[in-house]
Amino acid sequence: MVALYDQRADLPVSTFVDLFAQAQKRIDVLVYAAVFIHEAYPRLNDLLRERVAEGCSVRIAIGDADSENVQQRGREEKFGHGIESRCRLAVMHYRPLLSVPGVELRTHSTTLYNSIYRADDQMLVNAHLWGVNAYGAPVWHLRRHSEGGMFDSYARSFEAVWDTAQPVQEGTQ
Repeated sequence: MVALYDQRADLPVSTFVDLFAQAQKRIDVLVYAAVFIHEAYPRLNDLLRERVAEGCSVRIAIGDADSENVQQRGREEKFGHGIESRCRLAVMHYRPLLSVPGVELRTHSTTLYNSIYRADDQMLVNAHLWGVNAYGAPVWHLRRHSEGGMFDSYARSFEAVWDTAQPVQEGTQ
């Protein structure tokens, strides 16, 4: 573990941007929405295009706004349809990347226990707490040191959700 933060709001958006900017091989994002990055850093899609042009693969999994699990999360957070709207907005933010080779965008309908932001052998894991918006929940910064550790557990979790997620098609969502 590199660092532990009491809540995501304690991290400047530059932490996420810098993580992605350093990626050489892969960027993986597993969230319900995470629109805070696009809102604070409007160049995010440009950064992802640059990383892909340098040979990096990018996979983004966003919550399916119509899924029961996303809707349940909204009820638990007492945020109503807000999370569903944020999921739709996230797809809109990433939609311009659909035609970029090397970028994959999918929606998932899983119960999300953690949001994962991975760049090569580092990741930020935003824990989800019942009834708490993700910005108020803890984040740990992990670096992969050896096989089979905590980093690999979260990487496998990403893969498991990714395998169930549906590709976003042009003109959908």
